[in-house]
Amino acid sequence: MSAPPAEFLITGQAALANPSPAPLLTQADSRDKWRKKMDFLLSVIGFAVDLGNVWRFPYICYQNGGGAFLIPYILMAVFGGVPLFYMELALGQFHRVGAIPIWKHICPIFKGIGFAICIIGLYVSFYYNTIIAWALYYFCSSFTHTLPWTSCDNPWNTPNCTSYFGKSNVTWTNHSKSPAEEFYVRKVLELQNSQGLSNVGGIRWQLLLCLFLIFTIVYFSLWKGVKTSGKVVWVTATLPYAVLLILLIRGATLPGAWRGIVFYLRPNWEKLTSTAVWVDAAAQIFFSLGPGFGVLLALSSYNSFHNNCYRDAIITSVVNCLTSFLSGFVIFTVLGYMAEMRDVEVEDVARDRGPSLLFITYPEAIANMVGSTFFAIIFFLMMITLGLDSTFGGLEAMITAIMDEYPHLLAKQRELFVLGLITTCFLGSVATLTSGGSYIVKLLEEFGAGCSILAVVFLESIAVSWFYGIQQFCNDVKAMLGFAPGIYWQVCWAAVSPAFLAFIIASSLLDQPPLTLFDYQYPDWSILVGYLIGASSFICIPVYMVYKLIWTPGSLKQRLAVCLRPERRAQEQPMEPGLMPPAP
Repeated sequence: MSAPPAEFLITGQAALANPSPAPLLTQADSRDKWRKKMDFLLSVIGFAVDLGNVWRFPYICYQNGGGAFLIPYILMAVFGGVPLFYMELALGQFHRVGAIPIWKHICPIFKGIGFAICIIGLYVSFYYNTIIAWALYYFCSSFTHTLPWTSCDNPWNTPNCTSYFGKSNVTWTNHSKSPAEEFYVRKVLELQNSQGLSNVGGIRWQLLLCLFLIFTIVYFSLWKGVKTSGKVVWVTATLPYAVLLILLIRGATLPGAWRGIVFYLRPNWEKLTSTAVWVDAAAQIFFSLGPGFGVLLALSSYNSFHNNCYRDAIITSVVNCLTSFLSGFVIFTVLGYMAEMRDVEVEDVARDRGPSLLFITYPEAIANMVGSTFFAIIFFLMMITLGLDSTFGGLEAMITAIMDEYPHLLAKQRELFVLGLITTCFLGSVATLTSGGSYIVKLLEEFGAGCSILAVVFLESIAVSWFYGIQQFCNDVKAMLGFAPGIYWQVCWAAVSPAFLAFIIASSLLDQPPLTLFDYQYPDWSILVGYLIGASSFICIPVYMVYKLIWTPGSLKQRLAVCLRPERRAQEQPMEPGLMPPAP
């Protein structure tokens, strides 16, 4: 493992006052560091603020009581999401390694968590970048005087295509399809050439080119480490906020915008008595902030040892939540406008969720605005940059974890290793570029990073709080920041956050609605495949536990003692007095 530089050495007097074992310190440190503090903050914000902030929060908010939903959302953030966020930033900064080798410094028997995180990250890369490729396809298609999803006069349209904007006496039936929906389904995805998962059809070469361009951008942003990605995020993390502000101003001036805002925020207090609302709030804040994916560990591991990660956790968490809230106004002003034009209720327009909201509903509204080409270009540019930020974080988590685990093999081969990883992700994504690729995207999204990542971060919180020890962890934080976390943080880490995660996991397993996409009902065998995908990552944890116990010499009691004790305590060698704290 790489060690902190000489500037992190502490005096013997300070060590006696703080008995926390510090990481192994040497005079030299070859580990990369962020050029500026803002590089790190923008990278964390860019990872946390992703496409889900634009569609998932607004949809869940109006579905679960509007303004009343903010109560469970804030409570879940304060007692669950933010403490886990802070924990991961502190762990990564103190131990200065990625998600795999960090466990030998915490609780070696849980090292399988690191491998599980990497497998989950791989599954996410297989589908998430395809969604960015769809956005890139839309972006390129927007450079026309008349947007291609405006009318029903295109070769891909069917007799069911119905355009109601700018027309009167238009009858909208259950069979009616908007031009935007047919463009997405029949032109971009070409679902009509697929019969479902049993026959996904051929590869869409246009999407293949888009995905290749996306991965090319990602490679040249990550190949040199945080020194290059830290520069890129100055554009990719800040541009979405400028675009959101422009779209908010435009949306607020549309006729009917007020109807969308009222619908978005109108409180329905009765909803708070439903358990499902609290489950949705917990799941939303967890997947929004993103602990458990190894990204926060990786990004914070490049910080200076005494960086104030507590302040960083508060700032980035608040920015993330406010961005979700702001995006709701951006979305619902437009939905109110669409309801006004269709002469229907807002809830009839706002039924879509997920990519459908980003690729059908919002583009449909944009197509009928004055200056539609401009707004389409900046909207899909925003989507691309939001997606790229999260991709940077997810891949950097895998890169850091694997390179820190095998430094003797990969330390001087980062460019080649990153190229190999990007190539693997690209090849793994090819199936999602077929005519039925969206069915595979949905399956991977549902099972690749669903309950498995929840279970992983649940075990992570248990391992840190109960095996490594809250007091030990607080001593580590004090060694970095000069002050120990208060009782609030300790209670959250030891009890509230694990309970919060167990609550989500149990609710998710007990409530499994049928998996559908558009009119396609997923067959039973595909659900079984989905469970196998989810289990394939989580199984790393018990498998490694068994492996560790078998290959550790001694009696069972001795093996358990070795497997539960941080290895660094036994490995630390005494240094000159005044340079290192004594081993406890």
